[in-house]
Amino acid sequence: MKTFGELTRRQWMGTSLTAGLSALTWQAQAQNNWPSKPVRFVVPFVPGGTSDIVARTVANELTKQLSQPVLIDNKSGGGGVPAMQEVARAAADGHTLILGHVGSLAVNPYIFANTGYDVNRDFAPVTMLAKVPSLFVIHPDVPARNFTEFVAYVRRNPGRLNYGSAGNASAGHLAMEYLKLATGMFITHIPYRGTGPALTDLLAGRTQAFSAGTPALLPYIRSGKLRAIATGTPQRLPSLPDLPTVAEMGYKGFESVQWYGVMAPGATPPDVIKRIQEECRKALRSPTITERFASEDALIGGEPAAEFTAFIAQQQKLWKDVVLKARIKPD
Repeated sequence: MKTFGELTRRQWMGTSLTAGLSALTWQAQAQNNWPSKPVRFVVPFVPGGTSDIVARTVANELTKQLSQPVLIDNKSGGGGVPAMQEVARAAADGHTLILGHVGSLAVNPYIFANTGYDVNRDFAPVTMLAKVPSLFVIHPDVPARNFTEFVAYVRRNPGRLNYGSAGNASAGHLAMEYLKLATGMFITHIPYRGTGPALTDLLAGRTQAFSAGTPALLPYIRSGKLRAIATGTPQRLPSLPDLPTVAEMGYKGFESVQWYGVMAPGATPPDVIKRIQEECRKALRSPTITERFASEDALIGGEPAAEFTAFIAQQQKLWKDVVLKARIKPD
């Protein structure tokens, strides 16, 4: 005859085992069922810029792989804060994702007093999509043929030139402010609502300098409409072998690259995160994307979430220092 205590222990163990198996079954079902409806991929910028190009390229390939479409939703403005707020409140089931980048993940936490979310708590890194070289370009009317002449001209004419960006805390804004700190130049920042509008004014000569990724700028450099003066990468680029790096022009250690990755609401189940990461990795290694990104000197990601998480932490440390020294403020 079993005692009450023995029955209770057996019942408790049976209940715990059942609960554990149920949890594992639910996680497996969650992973296997994703996606059960269209996936909304939010891009916190207007169409036409590097971020939009990267996101659309990957979304198109994911749509081919999955049973549901991956739809781009451009939600610009406010330095990406409104878009991040919306995704932070979205259902944590993997069907609402957002494109994370240097501004939203490594800069906004230090320039906004209160965004209404914590990027390290309310979002789950999924995977890096790509690292894109930052190029520094000028309008052909600027009387400088190269990086050295440009720096010298700006120093002789402080405040005379303007540079545009896709907006405060955009990758281009940060790259230019970093360059100003390194070189001691004074050039006025003009924020726009996206790369497209900023490029329009640059091409028209209404601004004189700009920084963005290779996907947005290479066509204009090759056509002669813009003059490339340097790249922020540690090494020269295969597509522009004669273009020097900022570091080799006397600013040792200078490095500025744009990077883009997938983020999900913080409570998204780990198994769903893993499934999305695996699908992204598969898409990034498709011939369509490898050829496209190689032509623009972009480095392909796709690594596990833990690696992306560690990279974000490293970038937060780097850009916090730049934000404080450059006194970057929100719009």
